[in-house]
Amino acid sequence: MPAARDSLLDAAYMALTRRPWSGVRMVDVAAVAGVSRQTLYNEFGSKEGLARALVRREADAYLAGVDRALASHVEPWERLAAVAEWTVAAVRGNALVRAVLTGCWSERLPSLRLSAVPSSSAVAAQRRADGPLPSPTDVVGLVRDRAVAALTVPGSSGAEALELARACEVAVRLALSCAVVPAGKGGAGELVREALGSVVSVSRA
Repeated sequence: MPAARDSLLDAAYMALTRRPWSGVRMVDVAAVAGVSRQTLYNEFGSKEGLARALVRREADAYLAGVDRALASHVEPWERLAAVAEWTVAAVRGNALVRAVLTGCWSERLPSLRLSAVPSSSAVAAQRRADGPLPSPTDVVGLVRDRAVAALTVPGSSGAEALELARACEVAVRLALSCAVVPAGKGGAGELVREALGSVVSVSRA
């Protein structure tokens, strides 16, 4: 039931913005979503399953935003600047994305292990959520690899590819530092432009 699942995840996220996860009740999530509590358990299996699915959805949404940022400009450094700006906005606006990207899980959030948990769910999306959740290092690697794929020019040498990969990872890490400590005038995007514009432009020449 994709529609019911999305509604339940929306309800769980809204509940989490209002109270700690320990105070979120399954019956209330089901009621807000307009479905039965049994439907909630059929979809997620347990409160932990709901939490894992919610974290997975928010991480996926962040990565989808990275893809949009990479497609939003022509110049490579502008693409990396857009990724940096999106990362800062996502971290500041979403406590779960902040936790996934920084590894800092506050007491208000679900207490989850990143390793896979046993799953007997008949729901494919839940089996994925019950699998390993991404660590901060995993997410940085995923963003770096997406950026490299978007910016690599066919025929680039191995040295150029390595330089580009380093530049892309630095851009992500700069963005995360700006999410914790604001970058000041120009924000994360300007910092990335200044730090990496010449490097990425050379790799594209």
